[in-house]
Amino acid sequence: GGQPRNVQPFSDEDASIETMSHCSGFSDPASFTEDGPEVDEEATQEDLEYKLKGFIDLTLDKSAKTRQAALESLKNAFSSKILYEFIMERRMTLTDSIERCIKKGKSDEQCAAAGLACLLCVQMGSGIESEEVFKTLGPVLKKIVCDGTASIQARQACATCLGICCFVVTDDITELYSTMECLENIFTKAYQRDRDTNGVSSTHNTLLHISALLAWTLLLTICPVNEVKKKIEMHLHKLPSLLSCDDLNMRIAAGETLALLFELARETDADFFYEDMDLLTEKLRALATDGNKHRAKVDKRKQRSVFRDVLRAVEERDFPTEMVKFGPERMYIDCWVKKQTYDTFKEILGSGMQYHLQSNDFLRNVFELGPPVMLDAATLKTMKISRFERHLYNSAAFKARTKARSKCRDKRADVGEFF
Repeated sequence: GGQPRNVQPFSDEDASIETMSHCSGFSDPASFTEDGPEVDEEATQEDLEYKLKGFIDLTLDKSAKTRQAALESLKNAFSSKILYEFIMERRMTLTDSIERCIKKGKSDEQCAAAGLACLLCVQMGSGIESEEVFKTLGPVLKKIVCDGTASIQARQACATCLGICCFVVTDDITELYSTMECLENIFTKAYQRDRDTNGVSSTHNTLLHISALLAWTLLLTICPVNEVKKKIEMHLHKLPSLLSCDDLNMRIAAGETLALLFELARETDADFFYEDMDLLTEKLRALATDGNKHRAKVDKRKQRSVFRDVLRAVEERDFPTEMVKFGPERMYIDCWVKKQTYDTFKEILGSGMQYHLQSNDFLRNVFELGPPVMLDAATLKTMKISRFERHLYNSAAFKARTKARSKCRDKRADVGEFF
């Protein structure tokens, strides 16, 4: 390998003023700043594109460290901005770079390349161009996922990438079923844990099984009704065995998948009946009230919170609705299918999720949000508050909070007044 170059990573400062304003919540007064000098947006965009072109070139560098740094910088840029036109012009170059890094790179480089492939498809959305990218990368990803000699981290990243890319681009039902079968071959090995005393499914492989299960579950949400019924019959009586896994994340993944399967089963068949309901609810209730001392307090809290919701879904067909705020808009997550989809994309977009929900046509279509809400400069300006107003707001909030806490701390206060 050659000498690693000094790669200046993509940072928040590289994102435009527009991006930063969209990413911040309009309802949060602390997120606003004073009006600064006007920025030449065209020059800023040109500067950003110049940097990104440099990163694309560096993905072919001889140094693995340089290639990985370039991939990470591209990931940061793709998650924090909409770069549709820039990417469309260079999609084949990017695809070739990702393919090369996954095939030739080591574990960390393969993980970074798989993450970039996810973001590439999310940026382009559904269409012929995305399908071409998936036709190139799909076989490579499957090969790594099924390669027992590859690192667990690389296989894990490729399993997630395979599920997301297939979800975004595939109109070919045959390809959808083929991808799901590939993922099934991975996570179903976890079912053997209880039957095999030799420990076929080791803790080391559990991370891979979790990623494959979650990617498979995401693809199940877009399957035709007949296929959904087949998959439910095949897995619903086996998944409860994973609730006994030593790994917390596997228990949670299995529990949330069960909740989603019950939701889909009841949607496709109003008279759906599960034979082992009493045994399953007993397991779920035990997890929702778990007080084992050998488990960490944080893990127990997280587990109890998740399995209370799962138990309600299985027993009462109920879902605790969540609200997501992004800019001036609101989105309600009111079912397990929507929650699974949202959690998956939030995992790969990170802090850029809010911005993409506002501006990414593909994601807005997935969550049925309609066309992007366009806010002109004048509207944005009227929504801002001055530094003085923000100071008054914070002072009032601080005084109110202090007053409320003082009352609660006063032992002479009438307790009945506050409850």
